[in-house]
Amino acid sequence: MPYLIAIVVLVGALCLLDLLLTLGVVRRLREQTKLIDALYEAVGTGVLAGAGDGLSAGEVVGDFAATTVDGASVTRDLLPEGTVVAFLSPDCQGCHEQLPEVASWAAGQDRARVLAVVDGRSGDPASLVTTLSPVAQVVVEEAPSGVATAFRVQSFPTFFQVAAGGRLLARAPRISRLPAGSPAVDVAGSSAVDVHGSPAAGIAGSSEWQAEEQPA
Repeated sequence: MPYLIAIVVLVGALCLLDLLLTLGVVRRLREQTKLIDALYEAVGTGVLAGAGDGLSAGEVVGDFAATTVDGASVTRDLLPEGTVVAFLSPDCQGCHEQLPEVASWAAGQDRARVLAVVDGRSGDPASLVTTLSPVAQVVVEEAPSGVATAFRVQSFPTFFQVAAGGRLLARAPRISRLPAGSPAVDVAGSSAVDVHGSPAAGIAGSSEWQAEEQPA
């Protein structure tokens, strides 16, 4: 009998130890998940400075010239005030997941102030082009240089909002994180903010992101 009691106690202690270890692993996994989420957030919003991680609020977009699928010319200097520029890729899962949200938002905007740039080198862009063409100007880039290079795009999807002349107002991994993407905010009337969501210094009239991203 004493042996049976000892065995039961031992088994109970082992079970308790296993439970404690399991809880510790779960807690550690949650912490790691939060760290990974924070890293994605930092990369997407440009919080990680340096290392050529893309434009930050207040910088000027590089000069570029492109032609939309409709045959219209698009340049940095022709972008209207508050234009939203979306960079998408056919083989980017996050791009397709966000596509309905982007199209729905763009449908309520001035088409001239929404520019979608699709990477034509990474798959068939037809689905993205067909969905976005009615509500946005669409450029399909087949060359490694162009609009994406001017914006120093590092991952897909990425969204920018610019002022007239190409000065960057905001950058985000979701359309809803841009000032223009906020509910009941029109593109032309949105305020300039930096990547932290605070007023952007040096931008006249100035008063942010978890999405799956894929390297450009």
